[in-house]
Amino acid sequence: MSPQNRHMIAETPEIYKMVVEPYIKSTPASRIQWVYNALEGTAEVERVVLRDEADVETGFVLLPDSKWDCKTLDTLYLQVLVLRRDIRSLRDLTRSHLPLLRNVRDRVCAVVPAKYGVQADELRIFIHYQPSYYHFHIHVTSMRYIAGPNISIGQSHLLDTVIDNIEHIAGDYYQRCTLHYVLGERHPLFERLGVPLSAEKRESEETAEGKNMLGDK
Repeated sequence: MSPQNRHMIAETPEIYKMVVEPYIKSTPASRIQWVYNALEGTAEVERVVLRDEADVETGFVLLPDSKWDCKTLDTLYLQVLVLRRDIRSLRDLTRSHLPLLRNVRDRVCAVVPAKYGVQADELRIFIHYQPSYYHFHIHVTSMRYIAGPNISIGQSHLLDTVIDNIEHIAGDYYQRCTLHYVLGERHPLFERLGVPLSAEKRESEETAEGKNMLGDK
């Protein structure tokens, strides 16, 4: 498959409400069944690094990302799956979620160094928007993993910055702000947003349309 053209999206709160949130709600629950299995302990049991279940409001499961070989510390990659099922993405976070976010940060910064020998200030802890699936999760990687495919500007938001924005700027910061992110033309959300096609794709489609018209004659 050839590389797809990508675009920088400026998602205002209005666009989120009118387009993006309905798209998220239309996503089949079956796509995140694997997350529920991991949270319920019916899958990924042997891979779990930490299971914090003392409080469902602040609890989470920490486990290796499927992209990591669990050996090479330079490419260390873990994921945090929160126990709560009512948080879909960064857009849902409010002041009420600060205890959860702080608990994730503090526990990860204690457990990962103890288990892997990587210092807390050598960890990159971040949230994707748009995420690859809509159950709230947080990424943890080594700072040495600079070639990682999912740490680029236009998708990643540092957890500490998210906490600071909510705590010191506005409790509903992520419901009020415009979020910028990169979206490929093959992403199912792209067409719904009505983003103008790139010149190359527009020309390709016009050529194909012309051929179809000639074929009809």
